[in-house]
Amino acid sequence: MAPKLSTTQSSSGSNKPIQTTSQSPFPSAFSALFKAYTQNTSSRLKFIDAFLVFLMASGILQFVYCILVTNFPFNAFLAGFASTVGQFVLTASLRQQVNPENKLEFKEVSHERAFADFVFGSIILHFFVYNFLG
Repeated sequence: MAPKLSTTQSSSGSNKPIQTTSQSPFPSAFSALFKAYTQNTSSRLKFIDAFLVFLMASGILQFVYCILVTNFPFNAFLAGFASTVGQFVLTASLRQQVNPENKLEFKEVSHERAFADFVFGSIILHFFVYNFLG
């Protein structure tokens, strides 16, 4: 977007052009956020974040498919959507526990224990989802 030029009249009567920009601060804020995320976030957390984005996209696609195409059989939709939401919650919990910034809150939980809890919770979740399918 080209900067706008406006003129103001000074006390001496001369017109001086002043360059003003009317750009939104959002692109620079997003680029600063993305730059800080890529520089300060470990690869382990980036991997977990990528899985969270996949789960969110999967849940949205399932919901849109149910709305636009069909919800038959409804148990399959409920099981799939519940599986996606449950896995998202378990993964978000894992991310909180392995984040180095939360070390004081989870000082008695090791990374291995957090991952074991995640795997155990995922197995239990998918057992119930499989049984709900019928």
